[in-house]
Amino acid sequence: MKRILLSAILLFTCIGLAYAAIDVKKLDPAFWWADMKNSELQILMYGENLSPCNVTVSASDVRIKEVVRLENPNYLLVYLDLSDAKPQTFNINLQRGKEKKSIPYELKQRRANAAGVEGFNSSDVLYLIMPDRFANGDTSNDVVKGMRENKVDRNDAFARHGGDIKGIADHLDYIHDLGVTAIWLNPTQENDMASGSYHGYAITDYYRVDRRFGSNDDFRALVEKAHGKGMKVVMDMIFNHCGSENYLFRDMPSPDWFNFPKKYTQTTFKTTTQYDPYASDYDKRMALDGWFVEPMPDFNQRNHHVARYLIQTSIWWIEFTGINGIRQDTHPYADFDFMSEWCAEVTDAYPDFNIVGETWYSNNVAIAYWQKDSKLAAPKNSNLRCVMDFPLMGIMAQAFDEEPSWDKGVSRLYDYLGQDIVYENPHELLVFLDNHDTSRFLRNQADTDNFDRYRQAYAFLFTTRGIPEIYYGGEIGMAAEKSEGDGALRADFPGGWPGDSRNAFTSSGRTDKQNRFHDYMRKLLQWRKGNEVIAKGTLKHFAPNNDVYVYQREYNGKSVIVMLNGSDSERTISLEPYKEILNKTTARDIITEKNINLNKELSLKGGDVLIMDL
Repeated sequence: MKRILLSAILLFTCIGLAYAAIDVKKLDPAFWWADMKNSELQILMYGENLSPCNVTVSASDVRIKEVVRLENPNYLLVYLDLSDAKPQTFNINLQRGKEKKSIPYELKQRRANAAGVEGFNSSDVLYLIMPDRFANGDTSNDVVKGMRENKVDRNDAFARHGGDIKGIADHLDYIHDLGVTAIWLNPTQENDMASGSYHGYAITDYYRVDRRFGSNDDFRALVEKAHGKGMKVVMDMIFNHCGSENYLFRDMPSPDWFNFPKKYTQTTFKTTTQYDPYASDYDKRMALDGWFVEPMPDFNQRNHHVARYLIQTSIWWIEFTGINGIRQDTHPYADFDFMSEWCAEVTDAYPDFNIVGETWYSNNVAIAYWQKDSKLAAPKNSNLRCVMDFPLMGIMAQAFDEEPSWDKGVSRLYDYLGQDIVYENPHELLVFLDNHDTSRFLRNQADTDNFDRYRQAYAFLFTTRGIPEIYYGGEIGMAAEKSEGDGALRADFPGGWPGDSRNAFTSSGRTDKQNRFHDYMRKLLQWRKGNEVIAKGTLKHFAPNNDVYVYQREYNGKSVIVMLNGSDSERTISLEPYKEILNKTTARDIITEKNINLNKELSLKGGDVLIMDL
């Protein structure tokens, strides 16, 4: 009797499992658009035991190309052909035994000229913001119920501080008035980690803005507001890895979605193996497949389904928000062929859109290898237009700190720029003095007291070739060294927080010292904005003479002449060597607004800089 009863219980349990309601917990992407350049759409569904489901669609102009059942039965991948599809809402029909579920799916109408997004370029200056540390515009989202990190503590450099999208939106006028033409935001996508993910680089949901920053609609509204002020927006993305709390890792579709899926194995960080002609297979694998850090498992982009998932996330954000560019984190740590395919597909869909890759190397040959059409990588091609000029960052940190000589001081700038022959397009280099991962250019109190160093460095940054980036707070002299920890590098901008005693977003709220930095940078940026000579002009420079470095930017018969005295002492130079660029006897210095006599000789005070329109 007991056996009969037990059998009956098991029978009814099995029937209950077989006919349990179909529950789709995640569906990515939640919607798409008709008439996209790539007509294939991957839909990823996640829920309990979805694999056995049969799939149909209700629209006659939407065709199922492939249904993929992965090793984990909780996943179902559906590839659709949308080549003939019109904007509409249709049903994705799932059937498992007698259970059925219809999921409405929307194909939206694209915005007018959606493919015509204007990318960032050398006419722009990017302003890098870490959203958690810039300004808190909405205290109601500081702590979100159900998220793993449930506190805000501004006294803890590694905790969340409460900055958000509204805080950025509230201060767009300040950024615009500074003369900035584009904002680059550190990652805004969800980082639902237990702690320490304020920086945004441990993504747990690729299709969702972190709720402590706001909503997807809030982010789109920020982009629209920036566009309304004539500013562009660059979004940080990470394809190399995700956060360990991402559902794709916690319940993997299959082990081959990640590298080293069973045991944390750290990367060697030796991404020279990407171009090293002598690299061993072992070194390549350990560098590219190893994890960046333990909470960030490494995606296997060689898996076609992973590749499509990641590529589609970027297309979705471009189409949904209208962003103007992407900065790709840890670019050389991912599979080269995948990253090349991604860059090519984005460019094909949005021809003027720009992507800058984080290419953190100490030499320009390595940086040049990653730029689109580089002969160093042939026959391979990264299709990556813009790369980050980390070597120049290091050189600038030295050049403005030391007395010049044959190979030091401003001679370092001259020698380095003279090697631009390795680059396919030097104008597509992101140039910067610092960012969220490095010491600030002003490292300490002594640096903030040396205004000449600041003046020269930013004058050079804004007039040399490439696309300048400035790190939030640089315009008011914020200082920090890497040795103090990353939290110090990412300190709160003063004024954007409840209870702040000073508001650095206003002139009256800044100290005299902060205003000195701010006003100088504002003058340079306002002059640079719309300046075609700087944006498009050729560069000609002269070997430093008597410690003075002179160079010209020229475009359509107009030129800008820059003179930097790399010495702390006054220097007098003959102007005879510069006759080929000095076609006038006087010029106006845009910094001091004084007329400069250009007859025979010119004296520059120690640490002086001149920027002259001719």
